Amino acid sequence: MSITTGDFRAKITASTLLEKKQRQEIITCLTAYDYASARLVDDAGIDIILVGDSLAMVMLGYENTLPVTMQEMLHHTRAVRRGVKRAFLVADMPFASYHLSLRESLRNASRFIKEAGAEAVKIEGGEKRAGLVERMVEAEIPVVGHIGLTPQSVHAMGGYKVQGKTLLAVEQLMHDALALERAGACCVVLEGIPREVAAMITHELEVPTIGIGAGPECDGQVLVFHDLLGLTFAPPAKFVRRYADVGTVISNALAAFKGDVKSGSYPSDAESYHLPKETLASLEEIAERKRTVRL
Repeated sequence: MSITTGDFRAKITASTLLEKKQRQEIITCLTAYDYASARLVDDAGIDIILVGDSLAMVMLGYENTLPVTMQEMLHHTRAVRRGVKRAFLVADMPFASYHLSLRESLRNASRFIKEAGAEAVKIEGGEKRAGLVERMVEAEIPVVGHIGLTPQSVHAMGGYKVQGKTLLAVEQLMHDALALERAGACCVVLEGIPREVAAMITHELEVPTIGIGAGPECDGQVLVFHDLLGLTFAPPAKFVRRYADVGTVISNALAAFKGDVKSGSYPSDAESYHLPKETLASLEEIAERKRTVRL
């Protein structure tokens, strides 16, 4: 797959992503959860910013993605929106926000677009979500699909396990991907599946695939912001490449701050504000008069 370069400053849209696939231009995607991370990711020229429900773990300290709420996802999406100018902004719909009635699912999806400024929502599941995806697209809500290892199904799957390892499972993944494309999904995330299967799906689909733990043949790749920077506290997954150890840098900075405060070297005189000379002289004069009266 070749890599070409386009206009770094051009706004990325769903149409842009499709054009990138057609040109065989690799798509980049990262998560972001607040204004600062969004600014950094957007300024780096990343194509897609995903406000992932992974914020449940990396930002809120939950064990998995299931507890995060609609209000929490909307709150973080709004913060990210304020930091994004170029990237295509996608928001994860949290567990139970699209699993019940069609009316409630459409209402929740529309809130991400109307209230939080997302440009697409992401939902997990293949064929069984195709009807919902179609209705969302009819309602002018762009949708990113997500198949393979779907974290919101962690209990049903019996843990975080690679999917698509048997012929029957491979066939089902292909059905899932094609069903999402027919329903109108603008791209499909492939997570935790064998490289060979991801390559087959990517070849079959006209819309882009975004891989995470799915090998290099996908049309694009996504990682969690905190994983990439070494800001997580658990051992990383096999597919995670850490590009920096920011966690250690932060720990060292915090230790240095603590030491400087305790030793009295922070703040220094140069880091302190001072009274104007006239005000200081007046205060010293008042203090001197008070001393004289006491004597």
